[in-house]
Order: sequence, then C-alpha cells, then structure tokens
Amino acid sequence: MSDQLHGQHLHIDGASGAAGDMMLGALLDLGLPRALVDEAFDRIGLGRQRLSVAAVVKHGLAALDVTIDAHHHGHDHVRHADVVTRLRGAGLDPAVLARALDIFQRLAEAEAHLHGVAADQVEFHEVGGIDSIADVVGAAVGLAWLAPAMVTASPVALGHGTVKTAHGLLPVPAPASLEILRRAGAAVTDGGAARELCTPTGAAILAHAVTAWTAMPPLEPLAVGHGAGDADLPDRPNVLRLVVGRPLTPAEHPADDTVYRVEANIDDMSPELCEHAAQAIAAAGALDVWWTPIAMKKSRPALLLSALAPQGALEAVLAAVLAETTSIGVRFDRVARRVLARELVTVDTAFGPIPLKVARQGGRALNAAPEYEACRAAARAYGVPLKDVFAAAIAAWHASGRGAC
Repeated sequence: MSDQLHGQHLHIDGASGAAGDMMLGALLDLGLPRALVDEAFDRIGLGRQRLSVAAVVKHGLAALDVTIDAHHHGHDHVRHADVVTRLRGAGLDPAVLARALDIFQRLAEAEAHLHGVAADQVEFHEVGGIDSIADVVGAAVGLAWLAPAMVTASPVALGHGTVKTAHGLLPVPAPASLEILRRAGAAVTDGGAARELCTPTGAAILAHAVTAWTAMPPLEPLAVGHGAGDADLPDRPNVLRLVVGRPLTPAEHPADDTVYRVEANIDDMSPELCEHAAQAIAAAGALDVWWTPIAMKKSRPALLLSALAPQGALEAVLAAVLAETTSIGVRFDRVARRVLARELVTVDTAFGPIPLKVARQGGRALNAAPEYEACRAAARAYGVPLKDVFAAAIAAWHASGRGAC
C-alpha cells in the first residue's frame, strides 16, 4: 500500500479545523508505519513510549486519536533557535528535517511579526512543549513518507470566540494561526463553532504542505485517513480528513473547455483590499483571478478585475466579487479555451524531492514548471536562493528523460 500512495495527490479536508495531533493521527490512519514515527521520536529525545494511538469514534466516524505524554517535560518557553538546534542535532532523515524546520520557521516568522522581534529570538509558548515538537516531527515524517506530488486543501475552519494563552485571553482564530495562514494565501472559513478549531501548529503544517487551496480535484481515491481532535463538536465529527488519490487524466475526466469570464471596473477601492478580494474569489471557485490597470471616465486611474469561472462556480464567484469589492455590478460572458493536458511529477534534487507541473500535447511535454511553494520550502530549509532550487528541479526533469514523447 505504501508504494501505491507514494508520490500521489494529497487532499486535506479541514472542515473541523486542524491541529498537529489531528494531522499525525490522520497520517497514521492512512497507513504511515508507526515504526517510522517511533524512530523519529527516539531521535528527538521524546521516546517512542510516550506516543499513544487509540481508535475512537467521533459522531459515528472512526478516527485515530494521538496523545503525547509530556509528563516531566513541562511546557516552559522555548526559543526558536533552541528548537532548530535540537532538531538539527537529532540525526533525523534529511527530508523529515527539512519539513520540520520549515514548519517551525513559519511559526517563528508569524510570532516575530506579531511581537516585533527577530525570528531567532522568538519564544514559543503554546507550541514550545515537547508534545508540539512531537506533532511537528510526526507530521514531517508522514509527509516525507507520502512525498505527495501536490497537496490541495479545502477552506480550513478556524472557529470564533476566545482562547486562553500565555499572553492572556486572545480572540479566535488565534493571531498566530491567522498570520501563518495569511502568509500562505490560505482559504479559510469560520466553521460555525465557538471555539478554536485550527491551532498555530496545525496552521503551520498546512501552510508548509499545501500547494493549492481549492476543492478536491478529480481523483481516484486510494486511501482515506481521519485524525481525531480532542473536543467533541455538537454538529460534526471533529476530525481532519486526508485523501490520497491518483489524479485523473483529461482522457479519464474530460474537461469542459467553456468557462465564464467575470469582470468589473473599479475606481473607488483601496488597493489594500485587492489581495483579500482575489483570494476570496479564488476560494469561491474561480480558476484564475487578475487585476489590470485601466483609465476610466475623466482619465481616472482604476482597476479591471477579471476572473475565469467554471459554470458550477459562477454564482459563487459573482457573489464573492460583489461582497469583497466596492463594485455595484459585475458582467460575465461565456468564453472558449484550449487547455493542455497536465500532470504532476516529482524529481529528486540535491534539495529533496520537488514536484513539477508538466503540460503535454499529443504526448510531448511542452512545459515543465516547478511548484513554487515546494521550491520555497526547500530554499528555506537548505539556506539557498530560490532560483537555485528552481534550476535544480528543471535540470533534474531534463536529466530524467521524461519530457520525451
């Protein structure tokens, strides 16, 4: 089963939020060998005996519940630099280490931004304990084991209300969770629960792994994993769901090449709102969203908002444009397009495995583009320029010979 899942597409369903223990539980439920996690926990000094995994039922749905016994370890404040030193000295598999370091880097950068300090001086509070370090390392082990070619995620539920932290009572979503997901360009939703649904650790793992925030693409499901959260929600199973599947080719899933072009001319909206509006429109189902500078009446500088929407998402996209911009109207028309067949492949580089999106026509590869988020994560983990990772991925692609007819 593990060979069948390796290098496939991973989709994450965070309708009930996300946390580090939920991710590790879902990965184990997918089939992640417990022995790999045990070995990693021994290496970071936690000890495999402190990991407990139990089968539970959440609102009628079976899931795995992960618990870390942190007794005698405490939850004292831990500096980011100390976490990095500990991980680098643990002798972890390089792919696992790179992922774990990137996850903690995202946590540190968000905390540094919120508290006005340098990232290496950040002190972790809620995420500083050994249990959270274990969750991050466990998730890194599972993601390295899967080595997905691409990771998509539906909008993650955040919750609302307040949460008690080392900094006092804070609003939900916790500032760190929101900042991490904002930086990742994530699609989020309230989720309708008066509690914290997405923790900073869960947010950082998602931000690290997800390459596109979108609905599940056409897949042949190969395995499904459910990781349980601690609370029991009144209206749904409190689980994080992972789906591993084989992407369907255009021949297996013929695409409708007719889409709707949605447009609005806007001359009275602050540019600060543009990024959020574009993300909301994309989350509503738009295939692409872009802005074009234009001049309107009286030569007034303005912006043309454009989006492409499939028929099934048209109404949602129109509603998002009207809700998230200052436009009081929107126009749309049907347009035809020609789309190359695309597939995701993974190449091995000196900076770890890198997925590329390959476009073909008649079996011949016309374009191969490395996935940006994966390259950025590798560049951060190895301390090299992003352009070097891109170049290494393209070189590995050409060397593989997979671009031939």
